[in-house]
Amino acid sequence: PLASKFKTPGNLKGLLDKRVVGPSTEDLTESDFPVQSFNPKVQLPFKRVPGQNPRKVEVERKRRLYLSFDIAELLASKGIDSNQLMPRHYDPDNIPPIEETKDTVFPIYLPLQVFDNDEFDCRTPEEWLSLGLEPGCSDRKPVPGKALLPTDDVLGHEDPKNQELIYEWIDVGVLDYDKETELYLVHKTEKKGLVRDEEGKPILNGGITPEG
Repeated sequence: PLASKFKTPGNLKGLLDKRVVGPSTEDLTESDFPVQSFNPKVQLPFKRVPGQNPRKVEVERKRRLYLSFDIAELLASKGIDSNQLMPRHYDPDNIPPIEETKDTVFPIYLPLQVFDNDEFDCRTPEEWLSLGLEPGCSDRKPVPGKALLPTDDVLGHEDPKNQELIYEWIDVGVLDYDKETELYLVHKTEKKGLVRDEEGKPILNGGITPEG
C-alpha cells in the first residue's frame, strides 16, 4: 500500500510542553541525599516467610512512620525545652526565680554527651555513613539527620555556651565521623533541603576536596 513519509511538526517542542499526561507518583523533588539513606533498619529475612509481611512492605511502613516523628515535638510533649538542653555560662547575677524555673534551683551544667548511650543504636557510625554510598557511584553523599544547633552560626562557633544563643533541632546532612572525639561533622541544609557549599555545589565525601 502507498504510504506518505512522516513529517515532524515545526513546533514539536511546544506541542510536547502543552501535552498533559496526568498526575504522576514520581518524586520530582531535588535532593542531595541518596534514596536508601531514608530506609530504616528492619530485622526481617530477605526471603519472605508465609504469613509474614514482605521485607519491602515493612521497610516502607517504618520509613513513613519515622518520617512522621518530630524530635522537637516529642520532647515538648514530655515538658522538655530543647533550648535548655545546652549548658550555658554560669551567671550568678542573673539567677531566675524558682517560679520561672519550675522548682529547678540549679542551672543545667552537664552536656548531653554525658548522657549519651549507644547500646541500643541499630547502626554503627560507619554503617550510618555508608548509607551515603550509591551503587555505581564512587562519591559518598551526605546522610540526612537532625542536630541541636545554635541559630546564630557565627556566635555559635565563637562561644557555644553564650547566654544569647538559641538552640533548635535543625535538618542537617551528616558528612563525617571522628572516632577519637566521637563527634559527627554536619552541615545545615538549605531552605530546599539541599546540602551545598558556598559555591552552591553538593558536598561530597565529607567535604574533602583535592585541595584538602
